[in-house]
Amino acid sequence: MDVRRQLYIDLVTKTMGTGLVVVLTGQRRVGKSHLLQSLRRDFEAMSATNVIFIDKEKREFDAIVDYRALNEYIEAHRDDRPHTVVMIDEVQEISQFERSVRNYRTESGFDLIITGSNARMLSSELTTIIGGRYREIYIQPLSYPEFLAIHSLRDSDEALWQYITHGGMPGLERIGLSEAARQYLLDILNTALLKDVVIRNQIRNITFLENLVRFLADNTGKPFSAKRISDYITSHGEAISSTLVANYLSMLCEAYIIHKVRRFNIHGKQLLENNCKYYFEDHGIRNAIAGGSREGDIEKVLETIVFNHLRRMGYTVNVGELRVGEINFVASRGGDIAYVQVSYLIADDSTREREFGNLLKINDNHPKFVVSLSPMFSPNDYKGVKHLHLRHFLNLSTLHQVL
Repeated sequence: MDVRRQLYIDLVTKTMGTGLVVVLTGQRRVGKSHLLQSLRRDFEAMSATNVIFIDKEKREFDAIVDYRALNEYIEAHRDDRPHTVVMIDEVQEISQFERSVRNYRTESGFDLIITGSNARMLSSELTTIIGGRYREIYIQPLSYPEFLAIHSLRDSDEALWQYITHGGMPGLERIGLSEAARQYLLDILNTALLKDVVIRNQIRNITFLENLVRFLADNTGKPFSAKRISDYITSHGEAISSTLVANYLSMLCEAYIIHKVRRFNIHGKQLLENNCKYYFEDHGIRNAIAGGSREGDIEKVLETIVFNHLRRMGYTVNVGELRVGEINFVASRGGDIAYVQVSYLIADDSTREREFGNLLKINDNHPKFVVSLSPMFSPNDYKGVKHLHLRHFLNLSTLHQVL
């Protein structure tokens, strides 16, 4: 089923004609190309618009290797229509592409939409050349409602478990929600590692990179530092400096494979740099690395899902630190702040006191939520803290819907 990702389409179309280059970013295979094709069809339906489309993952565009060849291709496909939209998929495959972007951005009647899979490449090249005159639109894997639509499923506990297990990569529509999905997800990861990490950064210690990714999958949601990882790896027989670990972590973040989440001191109202957490962009890929969504891993997977959905709703997300205890997430958007705790099952009073108790230690009036899979606990407030089943939470577009 073709799912039209209207949120992103609206963001792109609102930017047309503003003189800003639209940059669609995100991990490989999250749907940037599909979105670009949807936009292509929309623009091609407009008689006054000429669409020039370049897909660097297709052999027919292999000759476009640098900005000169890109300029020649664009010039060869221009016509006399008043509006031209140039679309380039995986633009980082074109050497010095930013020089062409700078030239055409200032031409009257020209709009440019490009996609890329490496944050550092896009930000450094574009900021340097065109002075930040671009709008980045970050594309995430499918939301839970989009997952239901693309797989023709109705919202149910069974469908939710499929989402928890397999994640939201759009290509699973072709593969199916079966054992073959795991290899497909690993293939996506390996492609991203090769093209956006290894080749991009000329990495030589590929074995360590692979071991680091496995370590991150096994320790999702745990606080640690580069030094701690260095000490762990060294204790297992391979001497790795903390500087190298930090560099590799940064490279994985730049390829949108993982996200670094800093801690926020709730009482002191300040961000802390040490002992950060890392979450995968797609929990299905994380499960594939770890060997499946094992029961002992369920808390890690649920945290990843909640973290990414908070980001999808437009929140900046940090880990909350209390004097005693921790809040999984502090979500902020504009002047709004919300605290979110994630639990698997709230099966007894002690679990309830632990999950709700930390939230109740926060002495302010910002909204507080517990998200869980528990069917036993009422979704009503508990001492002012709202409890949401994960299915309910994933169907929200903003936390204000339940306030």
